[in-house]
Amino acid sequence: MNLFTPPVETMREKSATDTPQVSVVVTLSDCEPYLEACLDSIRAQTQPDFELVIVDDCSTDGGLGVAESWLARNEEALAGYRLLRHTKNMGLAYSRNTGFAGTSAPYVFVMDAGNALYPPAVARCLSAIKSSGAGAAYTQLEFFGENIGLGLADFWSVEWLKRANYIDAMALVDKRAWEKVGGYTQLTAAGWEDYDFWCKFAEHELSAVFVPEVLCRYRCHSSALPMTQAEPNAGALILEMSMRHPWLEL
Repeated sequence: MNLFTPPVETMREKSATDTPQVSVVVTLSDCEPYLEACLDSIRAQTQPDFELVIVDDCSTDGGLGVAESWLARNEEALAGYRLLRHTKNMGLAYSRNTGFAGTSAPYVFVMDAGNALYPPAVARCLSAIKSSGAGAAYTQLEFFGENIGLGLADFWSVEWLKRANYIDAMALVDKRAWEKVGGYTQLTAAGWEDYDFWCKFAEHELSAVFVPEVLCRYRCHSSALPMTQAEPNAGALILEMSMRHPWLEL
């Protein structure tokens, strides 16, 4: 796969002795107040021997320092880790692709630094993806923070994807599937990179398996609107997505 590689530097790392089954990728962009809670929820996972990769998209707050301090305190609990930093802000899609490229495991769990997981999340997704042979596994969301509630996740359906996205980015992805679809695409009008990723799954005849449990937590705050709320640039997003995926019915 020929993906553009952003300018990136390695800030801290610990190589795993053996290849882990799962890597957890955390994308970080000006999310200092929430990062430690996110990382604590990852450390609490029941899945043993996982690798952690944190990608800082040139944050302007103290998030990078929080990540470095947390890794220093918790490195013995991790099979391996890598803290990467873009030397200029590149956007969410590039951050996720940098994270995938920096992993050594065959399965990659994706999440943003403001969110959190319940302890069985990664293990349940790994079991589901292995037993189903799907390209990804995802769970139901719980909204918390400024708004509370449950997400709209449901079983994989290309027909449902035609009308709207109902699957969050917090998912376990087979690295081969990520490579097959060409990774995440940075859209001209940012905001629907997750939707675009799942549409590419459909176009490459890949599927994802739904784990019908509330295992992933999406933090609602002013700079991170849930996918159920209107995007400020919805018109531009609909136009771009319709051009990229003409089979959509937006």
